[in-house]
Amino acid sequence: MNITIVGGGFGGIKTALELSKSKEYNITLISDNKNFQYYPALFSTATGHSFKESWVPLIHILGEHDNVSIVIDKITKLDKGEKAVVGESGEVYHYDRLVLALGSVTTYFGIQGLDEYSYGIKTASEIRALQHHLWTEMKDGADTEKNYVIIGAGPTGVELAGALGQYLRQLRKHFNIRKKTLRITLIEASPRILPRLSESSSRRAQKRLERLGVRIQTGRRVQKQTSKGLIVDDRLLPTETVVWTSGVSNPVFYANNSSSFKFDERKKVIVDRHMQALKHVYVIGDNANTPYAGLAQTALHDAKYVAKHIKGNKKVYKPKYPPSVVPIGDNWALFEWGRLRFGGLAGGIMRRAADLIGYSDILPISWALGAWRSSTKRQMLVPPEEQM
Repeated sequence: MNITIVGGGFGGIKTALELSKSKEYNITLISDNKNFQYYPALFSTATGHSFKESWVPLIHILGEHDNVSIVIDKITKLDKGEKAVVGESGEVYHYDRLVLALGSVTTYFGIQGLDEYSYGIKTASEIRALQHHLWTEMKDGADTEKNYVIIGAGPTGVELAGALGQYLRQLRKHFNIRKKTLRITLIEASPRILPRLSESSSRRAQKRLERLGVRIQTGRRVQKQTSKGLIVDDRLLPTETVVWTSGVSNPVFYANNSSSFKFDERKKVIVDRHMQALKHVYVIGDNANTPYAGLAQTALHDAKYVAKHIKGNKKVYKPKYPPSVVPIGDNWALFEWGRLRFGGLAGGIMRRAADLIGYSDILPISWALGAWRSSTKRQMLVPPEEQM
């Protein structure tokens, strides 16, 4: 049976790994990136840790599996009649079963100027651009920036806000800058930070960030970014460093093939009780209209279920409520799983354990341990262009 998987993230790779255990399947994994990206570590890489903790070549994960072929291409079209997908390259890939695990892409919600002036941390090129900006700003010893602004107080924004101050202080020390004041501002449109978690966890996270010197502005409306600053609620916030961590959507592939899919109010693809959007077509992870879509744990859960379903298990899909572990500064993290909620060093230990498990779910054990160890080694003195 020919299985085509589109997407080289958690969902796509885990599906390939599970199915590769049975030699009756010929698996083609198609990705527009030659590397697997470990999203939970992006904030860490952006603030000076090794690029190795966030990116691993697909060939090192899947290369030893004889029934898995890796193809670097970007899928643009679904031909359900021919049971095929078409790549940007013009290549046609036929399938008996198709698994779509495309992940999500950044959206700016139509806010003018963000696409031109803001920075991001969702890809290697975005992180390198942000680090290059920070190094360039400080290397002459001036450091004239008045405000470092992060937009979006979901987990990524909170994690970055908690780590950015230490990174900037170490950069200043490296460039012999004696200026003491750091102004990091975290802006969120919702009434509180971490709006998907409980109010008690939100309050605990806010207190931790404030102790780290982060200024938090909730219930604020970002209207525009210019070369001189950010317009928030009709007021100018002078800054040349805005990091956008809010706003994701399904890739344009789904809109371009909208006649083949049905969507909910969030523009997620509607799937049935077996994660199928069409006959022989599964949609998993960020793209599906399941309760906890958007989390790495959910993508892994979906992948395991779909692999079992392809193998013949006809049990109905059941969402699995995942724990949330949000690191905020060194050796401190917020943990929430149902009514179990705590923060501090114990949370930090839970995060370290979660990362080790997360790497091990995807990577061979030697690579998993290497990536995990890399997350403990700060490399902020290495220029961005030399880190990967």
